[in-house]
Amino acid sequence: MPTPAAEVHVDVPLVRTLLRAQHPDLAALPLEVAANGWDNVLVRLGDDLAVRLPRRAAAARLIEHEQRWLPEIARRVAPVVPVPAPVRTGEPGPGYPWSWSIVPWLPGTAAGTRPGGPRVGEALAAFLGLLHAPAPADAPVNPVRAVPLADRSEAVLHRLATSDVPRARELAAAWRTAADLPTSTEPPVWVHGDLHPFNLLVEPGPDGDRLSAVVDFGDVTAGDRAVDLATAWLTLDREARCGFRTALAVDDVTWGRARGWAVAIASALHQTSDPAFRVVGRRAIDALLDD
Repeated sequence: MPTPAAEVHVDVPLVRTLLRAQHPDLAALPLEVAANGWDNVLVRLGDDLAVRLPRRAAAARLIEHEQRWLPEIARRVAPVVPVPAPVRTGEPGPGYPWSWSIVPWLPGTAAGTRPGGPRVGEALAAFLGLLHAPAPADAPVNPVRAVPLADRSEAVLHRLATSDVPRARELAAAWRTAADLPTSTEPPVWVHGDLHPFNLLVEPGPDGDRLSAVVDFGDVTAGDRAVDLATAWLTLDREARCGFRTALAVDDVTWGRARGWAVAIASALHQTSDPAFRVVGRRAIDALLDD
């Protein structure tokens, strides 16, 4: 599955024009495109900031969710790790039709290159322990994340039956087992919704990598925390995964639903055209099937 085509081409001249019109005090800072992702373009702004702009209409509403809710979430999780809460916002302008944000430039590199060890697992558990608080009634609703697994069965089983996903038959059996588990009876909590290794930043240290930031809250929503717990297989090695579950005191049913979400996300990562995403997808597939 290739990255969706951009509906608006975002480049340095466009961002410079938007800044001159709306944030002129920042317009002279150096600009460099840092990432061109599935939904958004990230343009580094000077040393300490970045501009985050949707590249297609489907992401425009997600940026508004981040602008509304990330400041509150940032305060909640600040004792553990920073998140890119907007420090300024932008409006549609010449050549650009959607809202956009100026966010802190956070240190670290994506955690996708190798499984995270116990230090990363401990920090992830602490982060989720703070994030997974009851969400308000007006929290965003995401129709494909943190919902009952049965709601996603048709899409996941179709992908496993028709796409080039390794160990697809085993994954389909694991998915059906998870989807048959009782749904969550807990009140909806805040969830990140897309907690795979490329949305986690790490920095090296003498005791191994440390978690330095959690990014891309476009899928932030209220619902079942199991979707975020799937990061145990996506991000962590076996030792760290065990410590992560213990730290969060996850019961067997919730852990089973999390394993189902790991099936869904790992198979989707493996289906992309990005080689790095495919490597992480395959690694997670083996982890969840061979545990």
